[in-house]
This record gives sequence, C-alpha cells and structure tokens, in this order.
Amino acid sequence: MFKNLAKFAIIVGSAYEFFVNQQSIIPYQVETPYGSPSSPLMVTKFAHIPVVLLARHAQQNNILPHQINYKANLWALKQVGVEQIIALATVGGIREDMFPGQFSVPDQIIDYTYGRHISFFEDQTQGVRHIDFTYPYCESLRQMLLQTAQLQNFAMVSEGVYGATQGPRLETAAEIRRMQQEGCTMVGMTGMPEASLAKEFELCYACLALVVNWAAGKAGNQIISMPAIHHCLENGMKQLVPFWLELFKGLETAVESRKE
Repeated sequence: MFKNLAKFAIIVGSAYEFFVNQQSIIPYQVETPYGSPSSPLMVTKFAHIPVVLLARHAQQNNILPHQINYKANLWALKQVGVEQIIALATVGGIREDMFPGQFSVPDQIIDYTYGRHISFFEDQTQGVRHIDFTYPYCESLRQMLLQTAQLQNFAMVSEGVYGATQGPRLETAAEIRRMQQEGCTMVGMTGMPEASLAKEFELCYACLALVVNWAAGKAGNQIISMPAIHHCLENGMKQLVPFWLELFKGLETAVESRKE
C-alpha cells in the first residue's frame, strides 16, 4: 500500500477530463477489501502541494451513480494518508439562487438513495455502531472553501441542502417539487453514501457543487439538455483553476499551523 501520498484529495465526477487536460498526473493502482476503486489514485500538484484525484465515475466516465463502489473509494483514500476531501459535484438547481453556473458549498443533505452499500460498520461481531451525522460536512473545510472564494471575489453560495437521488435517470418535475417542499436547494446523485462513509472514517469531507442545469420543471417546460450541461461544466472548471491554487496553499498552511 502506498503510504502518505497526500493529505488532500479531490473526488471528481464528470469534470475529470478537465483535470487530466491541465495537470501532470502520476497514477497509483490501489486495491481494497471492498474491491477496486472507481479509478487509480492520481497524484498531481497544486502550488507544489500534492493532491490525490479520484475519478468517481471512472476515467472513462462510465460508472453510473448507483453502481459506484463508494466504500472502495473512501477506503483507498484513507489508506494512502488522505485527511481532507473535497467532493466536486455537478447538481441541478432548485432554489432561485442555484442557477446554472453558480457554485455552492452545501451544509446539509437529504438522502433519497436506496440499495447502496452505505456503511463500513457491517461486521456484526463488532456490535451496533453509529455516527453522529447531524452536520454531514466538515465545517472547517467548508469555511476554507468559502474564505478562498471571498479572497478571489469568486461568487459562491455559502450553504444549501443537497438532495441525493438514486439515478441514473433525472428527476420528474413532481419529484423536484416534493424535494423543494422538503428543503432541498440542489439535486445530485453521488452525495450519499460518500459523505457518511467519510464521516465513519473521521475524514474531513466537504462538497463543492457546481449547478449545471435547472432541476426538472424549474425552467418551465424546457427540457434538460446534456450538451448545455457539458458547456456549463466546462466553463465552471475553467473558473476553478486559480481557485484550487489558492485553496491548497491555505489548507497546507492551516495544517502546518496546527502542528506547531
């Protein structure tokens, strides 16, 4: 097993290709007790700071949200020394301020998924175990994302409720209306059990969400367009290039300060 590859990781969804095109990457193939992760762990550098990239949907972008091996992904990151994880997610916007092109750092989750392998605590010989999931995201990492955005005059919504749906289909307009009534401000398919598994491993995990489309029914009768989603994603990833450099410099400084 590769030890201490990096303290920081980005779990990348559909945006993986934009990282590959812009970064020098060294791949590491890691096996876990739960099978293979979605992709090799790829180490790159931002501002000379090593960061692990993991392609959530595989490098070929062909693993569907409900088929992702979330347990293998989180186990692999934990075992190579990762302590803090930024989960990059593309979402549909539900609330008015969650329009296409907007970034957000959600602070809550509502889980609508089912049938996924949701816990490392499945060994009955260890007894019943629970985690406190009142606040699903790591607040210190959330604040670092928001502070970096403020320093760069980068527009970012400071809170939100991520509604995690099963996929791979998109939602109906009626489902989105129900989710809005229940408090969701955005909708995605990969937020769970990724967040709860990170919590079980005591990893500092936060989500950086990019709205790439209005959720079903939020733009009148307009049909959701995959080319339009990809165009929005591409523009968003270009905006993040300087953001990553500033963010990881700040995170490294914070980690070193805690050691003193």
